[in-house]
Amino acid sequence: MKWDKYSGRDVIPLWVADMDFCSPTAVIDALNKRIKHGIFGYTLPPDELSGIVISMLEEEYGWKIEKEWIVWLPGIVTGLNVVCRAVGEDGDDVMTAVPVYPPFLTAPANSRRNLIKTHLVETNGKWGFDFESMEKAITKRTRLFLLCNPHNPVGRVYNRDELNSLASICSRHDIIISSDEIHCGLLLDKQKRHIPTATLSPETANRTVTLMAPSKTFNVPGLGCSFAVISNTDLRKRFTKAMTGIVPRVNTLGYTAATAAYRERHEWHRALLKYLKANRDFVLDSVNRMPGLSAGEVEATYLAWIDTRKSGIEDPARFFEDAGVGLSDGKEFGTPGFVRLNFGCSRSLLANALERMATAVESGSRTTKL
Repeated sequence: MKWDKYSGRDVIPLWVADMDFCSPTAVIDALNKRIKHGIFGYTLPPDELSGIVISMLEEEYGWKIEKEWIVWLPGIVTGLNVVCRAVGEDGDDVMTAVPVYPPFLTAPANSRRNLIKTHLVETNGKWGFDFESMEKAITKRTRLFLLCNPHNPVGRVYNRDELNSLASICSRHDIIISSDEIHCGLLLDKQKRHIPTATLSPETANRTVTLMAPSKTFNVPGLGCSFAVISNTDLRKRFTKAMTGIVPRVNTLGYTAATAAYRERHEWHRALLKYLKANRDFVLDSVNRMPGLSAGEVEATYLAWIDTRKSGIEDPARFFEDAGVGLSDGKEFGTPGFVRLNFGCSRSLLANALERMATAVESGSRTTKL
């Protein structure tokens, strides 16, 4: 999908959030072995995979979960839509903070809910919540908050104080938290630590649906294997009931890839983060040299959020596409005037794209001055 969008055109695709890197050898080998079996019927979640997930969450986050808390899903977007259906009633309100991954903005309407948007604020290149505005925007019918952490597209890894403040607001107003943590394996700074929302306190865990997947970290999004962790029995029952008849089973190759990725993740994962960190630094240095453009900190993900508002460019996504670089349009994330750049690619391709962007911006800047 990423490359076919510009098939036959000289446009470098740096838009949709998957990487150009091959998945880990362990994943490819496991898939080849499973394919040789030759039969691809309906598949139940492997006990081995559930055990690996339980061990991984405890090892990395000190989070002790039970097997029955895990609900397997064919994708995170599915999870977002299911949780909107599972919490509250038709006509209730769902809140999120923009800019944010576009399905956060469409899932409420798909579920006959109303969307309430609050805005992240940027201070010295770092984005964060505006808790005062957030609490003022809550209505009597606000039932759900859609959280993205690490946050796509601004790259924030929210700290404990920020998460506790959000959890406190949700507790006061009896709001369920859907915490999309799909990018939790992509922290680029060693001093940063991902904190699953559900680990803040037992009370917070009781009102949280956590969504995770191997897809972003190990570049297997096309295989469709994700999961929710829901400790609250009643909430989990509502979630699984909302899935009934509309959500298909995870396919056997998705389970196979997830098992191999999580089981043998360490060496490949370390090499990936080292490469992405260098790409991140290269992007930020390059973009912040371009007239009228700026990009803030990227603590996690392989996505840079670029502010073009001072450049005078009216339609930045179209402008850079015409210059031969395909970026995601900030309008789709609820914030016009920005573009999102995916640096999960080879350094040489990235250098080519950034050179095209710089040339286009410099040319546009000269034209504006004239």
